[in-house]
Amino acid sequence: MFDYLIAVKPLGFLYGSAGAFLSAENLVGKSGTKFPPDASVLSGLILRTYQEHSLDGAERIKKELTVAGAFWAKDDDLESFYVPIPRSLVFGERTIDQKSRQKKDDYNQWTLTSKGWTPCKDENNQEKEVSSDYKWQKIDYWDSSLSNTLKNGLATETPWRFNPFLHPQLQENQRHVLEKDGLFLENAVQMSEDTCLVYLSTHKIPDGWYRFGGESHLVEIRSEKIDHQSKIYRLLNTKISKSFALICPAVWGTNNLSTRYPPEFKTNGKCPQMLTDRPVPFRYRLGKGDRKNSSVLSVGRYAVPAGTVYVLKHDLNKTWWDFPNEWFPQSKGQVESSQNTLLKQFGCGLCLPITINGVD
Repeated sequence: MFDYLIAVKPLGFLYGSAGAFLSAENLVGKSGTKFPPDASVLSGLILRTYQEHSLDGAERIKKELTVAGAFWAKDDDLESFYVPIPRSLVFGERTIDQKSRQKKDDYNQWTLTSKGWTPCKDENNQEKEVSSDYKWQKIDYWDSSLSNTLKNGLATETPWRFNPFLHPQLQENQRHVLEKDGLFLENAVQMSEDTCLVYLSTHKIPDGWYRFGGESHLVEIRSEKIDHQSKIYRLLNTKISKSFALICPAVWGTNNLSTRYPPEFKTNGKCPQMLTDRPVPFRYRLGKGDRKNSSVLSVGRYAVPAGTVYVLKHDLNKTWWDFPNEWFPQSKGQVESSQNTLLKQFGCGLCLPITINGVD
């Protein structure tokens, strides 16, 4: 079970162009923009820290370590971290109330009928036009009264923005860049000053400054124990019935075939009802990476995005921790001394139960 919240506080910029399937010769492209860093990045940092400093449990941690994220939180309120909102609740554009002159967010809620997913209608019996911008909500209010909490402003926008950042390597005696590898355009990310990235982890990492993510930017990391009496712990241990939403991207299937859901989600040959968006690239590095001996990229996959809602015909009666390992692919040991890693150890498919209109 997750026992720690890991807070990652950037000391400046972070790297935001670890571009999915971009080649090394095309790192200036923005088509592969990807942020925040996946759980695999923090997982690799924890493993390396335990091994290099010979910390207790360094031998067994590779089999036991599970990290999920990334989420984000306010610096002074780490336990109330933000997770992606379910696709069943989609925000529209921000408007201004002409009477009060205050900004407010319109929202739209989807319901499941015999015709499939249908958007709720407004007072004039018209379907609302909404955008599908990525939004976040506090995990404290993940319950059946979700629509009310969203109306009360407990969901928010992404707290970071992208800034192109040029790294020129100049010749020593001239104001000219080197002929080879003289320019590098980094798509850096700047987070709001009062926010940090948050990950769930089974193991802590010693507090301090670390090199984190692409281009090895400096971050400050601290670990906070999760109280077993807290709402977060109880929520993560709540068994899923028929409907749930992903808070982390999911890669289901086998090593050779990725699927949108495990075969066990079918009932009498009928597929589960899904409310989702386009798939997202899923890739990470294997082994230790350094300048002389670079790490090897894993097999490129596409994942079901966070926020996807599943509605099954039968009760699962399981928590995410109870999901069988056979539902998830394993990484292949492509570098020497590396072991196979179950993608579940990277928080794949981490989900929470949710109430959907039209579902018993």
